[in-house]
Amino acid sequence: MKFELNAKRLTLASVLALASFTTMSTGQAYAGECPAGQVTENGMKPGEMMPKGVTDKVISSIDLASKGDAWKNSALRMRKLVVQPGGVVPWHSHETRPANILIVSGSITEYRSTCKVPIEHKASDVTAEFGMLSHWWKNNGSKPAVLYSADILTSEEQKNESM
Repeated sequence: MKFELNAKRLTLASVLALASFTTMSTGQAYAGECPAGQVTENGMKPGEMMPKGVTDKVISSIDLASKGDAWKNSALRMRKLVVQPGGVVPWHSHETRPANILIVSGSITEYRSTCKVPIEHKASDVTAEFGMLSHWWKNNGSKPAVLYSADILTSEEQKNESM
């Protein structure tokens, strides 16, 4: 039973990592990415600062300390976020917290510091979040948006995190 659960976690993490790597390594624009010619360093300015109409449930977490000193006080976390119509995931940074987001259903708009225009994400889109990236999300649609987020965070980030 434990092996099956770990295999499922590994499989989902592998799928999310592969999707992120494929997107970054080819240099091509895919659905849900910043359009060609719109990438910039200071695209969107800080937006909404408080969560609204969003539930955030941790569904799995793995303490990475056993993997060595570089991973001390770090965890690999999987969350399910449900953003209601008009709901907001507030402005936050990914400078030290890499993540992959899978949009499962609905649609949601991302306001990203590295893009001059808002990015519309639809069901089945995967987006990588890492480096000098800050952003916020809003559900401008009429149905809830369901997202799965896999991220690596430190215990210090867990204390200060807003989303």
